[in-house]
Amino acid sequence: MSLPPHTTKLSLEDAAHFLRRTAFGATDAQIRALVGKDARAVAQAALTFDARTASSNPAPANPFDPSVGAAPSAMLQLTRAAWLFELMYSPHPLREKLALTWSNHFVIGTDKVKNHPALAAYLGLLRQHAAGPSFEEFTLDIAQTPAMLRYLDNDRNKKGKPNENFARELMELFTLGIGTPDNPNYTEQDVHEGARALTGWSIEGGRGTPKNTYLEPVKASYNPRQHDDGPKTYLGHSGKLDFGDVIRIAATHPQTAVFISRKLHRAFLADTPGEGAVQGSAETFRRTNGNVGAVLEELLSSAAFYAPQNRASIIRGPVEYIVGAVRTLGQPKLEARQILNLAQTAGKMGQTLLQPDTVKGWDGGRGWINDSVLLTRMQVAAALALGNAAPTLDAAPGDLALFGTENSPVQAALKGLNPRQRLYLALVSPEFQLA
Repeated sequence: MSLPPHTTKLSLEDAAHFLRRTAFGATDAQIRALVGKDARAVAQAALTFDARTASSNPAPANPFDPSVGAAPSAMLQLTRAAWLFELMYSPHPLREKLALTWSNHFVIGTDKVKNHPALAAYLGLLRQHAAGPSFEEFTLDIAQTPAMLRYLDNDRNKKGKPNENFARELMELFTLGIGTPDNPNYTEQDVHEGARALTGWSIEGGRGTPKNTYLEPVKASYNPRQHDDGPKTYLGHSGKLDFGDVIRIAATHPQTAVFISRKLHRAFLADTPGEGAVQGSAETFRRTNGNVGAVLEELLSSAAFYAPQNRASIIRGPVEYIVGAVRTLGQPKLEARQILNLAQTAGKMGQTLLQPDTVKGWDGGRGWINDSVLLTRMQVAAALALGNAAPTLDAAPGDLALFGTENSPVQAALKGLNPRQRLYLALVSPEFQLA
């Protein structure tokens, strides 16, 4: 059955919990504005994105333009900084949170994709489909981006010489999952047959030495002469299957509902989500034919989302920690150099935007925390709270914004400190680093 709803109006702590999970964090005033509202209405409002800002173009106030990068490395630095700016300052934080989540699902990497138009188109699709009505369409659109075609080598997948890289990851990581040794979700024959069906798609432009082509327009292209149009059998379906057929079959497979629901629960419910709640979302996924927005609306207004055991149950990753701090401080204006440095600092803590460790993505959870990372988090907190370049705040955040409650046990430990010292210690506390 689907997830039971949260039936009471939002309390202070409910509102703080919702914004920590869906907006990285918020000010006391933003939290109080949700108190007394219906959980479903609050979720619907957060999931209502402005279509005009869902394109790959940055907001007008964004100071970073990757197209002016003088070299591929500079373009990539500006791309990361531009996205970090949107994560910090966009009026649609849930859209950006979802784009970050999907970038860790439909993984590409800038070790191979060093073309600005390709990266911009990829990011644009993550935003466009962030909470869209069709996971199948999302998967097809992403699969045919130059970024994905290049990253997983499907641009080299030709009739008679199939490249199985994308065909394997499509099933293992993007749709139905690998399954268990005793009950695998697909076979090696499915990989081979899927690769044959995916032949013929490549890219035009953006090839050659990255130094000369990193700003060149690039687009997906199809060459029917390079497509294997023979009969195939894939995940139990037979026929002269092509690219679209394989995406449809994989994206609508019954196990895909469970696999995608678990990913969303890890992003919004808990690092280790309960299987019962995952199955509830999977039921909604199947009933709505893969409507991601419907799954998210139900999840973010569910009793499970607001359950005590699911609060403070997600370790904030490096990007979420940085963005959460800035949004909790009231989104003070940071200099462009500071944002560039913060994007690089996220990489030092293990999360370089658009460059997960492997095609599997960042593992997250306890993997985000070690002695070196904790020291770097302390340095970030010091830069935002103590340093000469620390931003000027309109108002110091209260305990509600920092800890999600006005009755945190940390309050007594911080009593008597000056505001900057108190803010620094709050930002490095476990209570702030858990969402």
